[in-house]
Amino acid sequence: MAKEIEGIIAAIVTPFDNDNNVNFNGFKKIINYLIDNKIHGILPAGSQGEFYALSKKERFSLMEIAVEEANGRIFVMPNTGSISTKDTIELTKFAEKAGADCASVITPFFISPSQDELYHHYSSVCDSTGMPIFAYNNPGRTGGTLLKPETVAKLTQNCPNFNGMKDSSGDMTQLSEIIRMTPPDFKVFVGRDTLIFGALMYGAAGAIAACANVAPKLTVDIYDAYKNGEHDKAKMYQQELAPLRMAFDLGSFPVVVKEALDMMGLPAGNCRMPIMPLSQTNRNKLREILLDMNLI
Repeated sequence: MAKEIEGIIAAIVTPFDNDNNVNFNGFKKIINYLIDNKIHGILPAGSQGEFYALSKKERFSLMEIAVEEANGRIFVMPNTGSISTKDTIELTKFAEKAGADCASVITPFFISPSQDELYHHYSSVCDSTGMPIFAYNNPGRTGGTLLKPETVAKLTQNCPNFNGMKDSSGDMTQLSEIIRMTPPDFKVFVGRDTLIFGALMYGAAGAIAACANVAPKLTVDIYDAYKNGEHDKAKMYQQELAPLRMAFDLGSFPVVVKEALDMMGLPAGNCRMPIMPLSQTNRNKLREILLDMNLI
């Protein structure tokens, strides 16, 4: 890989303006906020980025702008996953053309592919590009579809550019088995923000975190402290981050992070319907959490 893909990656939001159009200037502002706070990479058009509510053209534009605005300062890992292999390959080829450093490919959703079908899906995506490909497990949002450790290991044996994955299952056995069954240079990222410290202890390369939009410095502090051998400090930072992640229950995903950013003066805007804004009661609870964390 041209860049070392590790550390804390922000699953960056997609800002919308008052007319529900993508706010590209706001997107650039948030990218620079994250870079100023020492984030290692960004993942545009992912789950927190509402990829499910974006047109293909909007996803293309977000990839291009992310690469252009990052300008080599951090790495860019867009989500290019879709339900069909055909659309996933098209999005992946566009990401490569745009200059992305790698691509994250969520497992197909709505349908329930077998492990053999998942193997052929990912191997076909890998064959279509020279760019590093990272799988993305998120069974809670893909109808239970899960790329199992055995399938991951088989892909690493046959696809040279299958270089890593994000696991948002929340299952540390799943994550640790993937690490155990894959080569040392295979990069596994945890996708559950409350488990960053634990995943690093297991040998993960870092985290792809929604909370990193709101608290990038604190999220990076977990990683930096761990890498410096300051494990007690890393654990303390993890505990400090936990209230923000637990606040996700105040509304339907992914609204909480966007409302938090708006409270911080960053132009995230509303989510696209059917996701609605927080109630005033829950908005007040979120504000108290941000105040306690010294984020506003």
